[in-house]
Amino acid sequence: METNVLTAFALTAFAGLATGIGSVLSLTAKHTNKRFLSASLGFSAGVMIYVSFAEMLPTAGEALTAARGEVPGAWYAASAFFAGVLIALVIDRLVPSYENPHEPHTVEEMSVHKRDPKLLRMGMMTAIAIGIHNFPEGLATFSAALSDPAVGVSIAIAIAIHNIPEGISVAVPVHAATGSGLRAFQWSFLSGLSEPVGAIIGYAILRPFFSPTVFGLLFASVAGIMVFVSLDELLPTAREYDTGHLAIYGLIAGMAVMAVSLLLFV
Repeated sequence: METNVLTAFALTAFAGLATGIGSVLSLTAKHTNKRFLSASLGFSAGVMIYVSFAEMLPTAGEALTAARGEVPGAWYAASAFFAGVLIALVIDRLVPSYENPHEPHTVEEMSVHKRDPKLLRMGMMTAIAIGIHNFPEGLATFSAALSDPAVGVSIAIAIAIHNIPEGISVAVPVHAATGSGLRAFQWSFLSGLSEPVGAIIGYAILRPFFSPTVFGLLFASVAGIMVFVSLDELLPTAREYDTGHLAIYGLIAGMAVMAVSLLLFV
């Protein structure tokens, strides 16, 4: 069990700290590859949506029906799923729209803004907002990896891809405001720490009460969180980066890869 916990935590840390990759890209790249970001974000959404409906929600339903009975278990699973959606929605509403961390940014903005102090506050607020958003994602990655490491790897990769443009969103305004690449990287990197922190806090709170019922409720709610994140954040951002069909192609590819990976472990 301890090995699984360490593996789950490592995967969560990898996913969260991918914001640092975004900051490095923003500081080293000369041009934003919008088509790549669009397809990647669509791919990430496809992985998360498919695994939520094809693996996590059914697994939660099985655990809850075994613990509570067929009809009550089904109601518990559905209720927990929509509770997860509601949690993600409330967190999203807590972040002011003018500081939306999912507003696409490009590395070209580096040359547009020069040492504007107002941008520093925007970058820091974006980092805090991303931290708030990433907290439940950390619990999602951790709980999935704890239950099934193979599924956890897929979700960790999907969320890591999701976090790369978020790292750009933090690094661009901070760098433009301060002229410091190191400071931009630090704020971007720190914004991703909330994912492993979310995993630790969630595990510490739930561990004493862990049971088939708690597991089922957690898994179903995590599925709801991931579906909301995919539909409300990933796909709209992917379409902003490219208005063609790349986001949908990426979505389908992500679903297909996730389906194959699940079938290989049947």
